[in-house]
Amino acid sequence: MNHLFSLFLFLSLSMLHAQDLPAYKIYNSKGKEVSFNALKKQANAVDLVLFGEFHDNPISHWLQLELTQQMFAAHGNNLQLGFEMFEQDQQAILSAYLTGEIKDEKLKDTLRLWPNYPTDYAPLVNFAKENGLSCVASNIQRKYASLLFKKGRAALDTLPQATKEQMAPLTFAFDTTLSQYQDMKQMGAHMGPGMGWRMVEAQAIKDATMAHFILHNPWRTAQTVHLHFNGAYHSDFYQGIMWYVQQEAPQTRILTISTVSQENVQQLEKEHLGRADFIICVPSNMTSTH
Repeated sequence: MNHLFSLFLFLSLSMLHAQDLPAYKIYNSKGKEVSFNALKKQANAVDLVLFGEFHDNPISHWLQLELTQQMFAAHGNNLQLGFEMFEQDQQAILSAYLTGEIKDEKLKDTLRLWPNYPTDYAPLVNFAKENGLSCVASNIQRKYASLLFKKGRAALDTLPQATKEQMAPLTFAFDTTLSQYQDMKQMGAHMGPGMGWRMVEAQAIKDATMAHFILHNPWRTAQTVHLHFNGAYHSDFYQGIMWYVQQEAPQTRILTISTVSQENVQQLEKEHLGRADFIICVPSNMTSTH
């Protein structure tokens, strides 16, 4: 009897301690705490989910895998995954891995994989492989975004046509009134005349390219539901990728998820209200994956 009481007391104290140190909370855009089940339910009712992550946050990556599994249960092979972390020139190798034409070692040896790929993105890619899902390498090659930053958009006009087909059309719109771009411009103001906006335009071509390949890829059908993984800044405040998707396909039903960090996760701070449809709030001292 004493043993059972001790066990009950231990479990009760453990649960209380866990409640004092929550690993995360999920809030809606207005700051109301919601469940993962509520997030999942709404994600399963749209055409496109933009999952904004902190690249080194383990909670982001765990919930990405959980959501992928739940959306696959609802949509089967109509689910498609997209990754900022893969650039368009890597698509053929990524697809070859998914179909079993090449092994894991070849994937790692050939592609410029992010340092946290084994822990954070390999589980998603391997889930897609095991279940026959397509994966889209949605991002522009970094060197071409860098070229735009250094020399302007006109420098991209001289690239071979095959290379230009791996990025958004160079006529892509650039809305300098968007708050995310305005904030970025301020961060780059110290770089010299015009360079702040040049830095923002380099960000914009990434957003435009990811939106372009979400909408235009060989595996997309009328039934496709796309779950895209990107840094939170690329979709926060319903801007970035989402803005570009809406310019071309305004009928697309989109849900956004963001990740933020706070010292206290028990209440969403005012600056994060309206950041996304769902906001994953993690402790600022959470361990990182790399």
